[in-house]
Amino acid sequence: MNKPKSSVTYPELFDAMKSVRRYFLYAGLFSAAVNILMLTPIIYMLQVYDRVIASGSYSTLLMLTILMVCLTMAMGGFEWVRSMILTSASNKIELKLRERVFNATFKNALLSGNGASAQPLNDLSGLRQFMTGNGLFAFFDAPWFPIYVAIMFLFHFWFGVVAIIAGIVMVLLAWANDKVTTKRLKDANAKANHVGGQVAGSLRNSEVIAAMGMTTDIRREQEKLSDEVLGLQTEASRAAGILTSVSKTFRITTQSLILGLGALLALQQEISPGMMIAGSLLLGRALAPIDLLVGSWRGFSVARAQYERLGQLLENIPADKEHMSLPVPEGHLLLEQVMVAPPGTRTAVVKGVSLQLPAGEALGIVGPSASGKSTLARAVLGIWPTLNGKVRLDGADMSAWDRGELGPYVGYLPQDIELFDGTISDNICRFGEADPEKIVTAARMAGVHDMILRLPEGYDTVIGGASGTLSGGQRQRIGLARAVYGNPRLLVLDEPNSNLDDAGERELVQALQRIKEQGATVIVITHRTMVLQGMDKLLVMKDGQAVSFGPTDEVLASLTGKRP
Repeated sequence: MNKPKSSVTYPELFDAMKSVRRYFLYAGLFSAAVNILMLTPIIYMLQVYDRVIASGSYSTLLMLTILMVCLTMAMGGFEWVRSMILTSASNKIELKLRERVFNATFKNALLSGNGASAQPLNDLSGLRQFMTGNGLFAFFDAPWFPIYVAIMFLFHFWFGVVAIIAGIVMVLLAWANDKVTTKRLKDANAKANHVGGQVAGSLRNSEVIAAMGMTTDIRREQEKLSDEVLGLQTEASRAAGILTSVSKTFRITTQSLILGLGALLALQQEISPGMMIAGSLLLGRALAPIDLLVGSWRGFSVARAQYERLGQLLENIPADKEHMSLPVPEGHLLLEQVMVAPPGTRTAVVKGVSLQLPAGEALGIVGPSASGKSTLARAVLGIWPTLNGKVRLDGADMSAWDRGELGPYVGYLPQDIELFDGTISDNICRFGEADPEKIVTAARMAGVHDMILRLPEGYDTVIGGASGTLSGGQRQRIGLARAVYGNPRLLVLDEPNSNLDDAGERELVQALQRIKEQGATVIVITHRTMVLQGMDKLLVMKDGQAVSFGPTDEVLASLTGKRP
């Protein structure tokens, strides 16, 4: 039987919120205590006016004052405890979702062709901050409005009527605030994220932009989008500011009017002078949470948008299934009629490629640009899913391997070398536990050990993500050392000689020979023939198809028209 679909919009995110419901229950209980104790100053004032002044009793004044101080201190303590409870709840939610959101964000980047951003992680942090802000406190305090109104009815019927009318008006102002700001803020945030992505892309390509004098044009295009964001945010802020001012003015005016009403009723001997002032204070206390809701509605709108974006991400990117641990791979590679399309499209770039590569053999892949070589490499690594066919490592589908367990046995050197902020040794050991012997072994195998030793701090030299202190060839060699770290069983190198001179390419050929001697299965994508010397087999691709595959000498001979 099919499992019934949950009626909850975002069940995974809802379950995370549900896991801290006990915290919200305790926060509600402490909110009840706080709101009851909020009546202390009002009751104190009422007693001073109607009892102490009338009787002239100093002892009564002293006892009432001591009791008031004790109760207000207790109220402050309860507010602090409530704040700590909500802080703990927000921390628990972030800790519960952080790994899942990170993995979903990372997987979304893969499936969208590296077009994703870190926005989901920012959304999670934003939700945590919202849960410790004044807006959520107002949410806990607002339900006490009917109780304050009931007390005002005890003072006088017209006090209660005025409170109900004032409450309805304040709720309508909050509703209007939601209507005029939510959509504008949602559109503004979407455009702001787009602008942020464009700015990040511009910074990554700052050298190209500066060299070709594109700075002004790029800035002009980004300023157009920024102006749109600014316009939407200004409209939302202007509307919210007007409604917030109206709400505050209305609350203060109503408090003053009810004071006048109390004076009229006191003159008619229907209430005491103390009740006249207490009614005004009580109305202010009743309306304060609603006023705060109106003022902080922008925060509610932003938090709701963050919740929806996180929910959509977790719904679109399901959690990875747990895989049974498989034996350490040997490196047998099998491709069965593999068809691959870039993320976001259904147009196959790789079309029905089949081949078999025993463990320990080296395969060279050649072909014109846009023939599908890099796409095939991503499918072999399991980075991009196949439209059809299977990629098998030691007989198991790549999707059946646990990526965390398989990762140490796989090495990858992409065309665009990305090194990360940290030391050279951190980058080589993949930011895992540093093993100096393995790091040096990998560097020697990649032929980069001597070059690293010539750097100011050797392996402890700190480099940035852009690696501005390193040349393209140095970055590529360090990337190769990272790829071969730990003697992987499967090694995929995409244009590993693109930034190397002839001497560097000869060293690369020697490095590949050393790697092969370790028993690794090697795949090298290249446009240059020198690196093909150590390849056992050769695959020629054109228009996404394998036009020739076999021993390297035979394939090269068939391409040149010479007999092997």
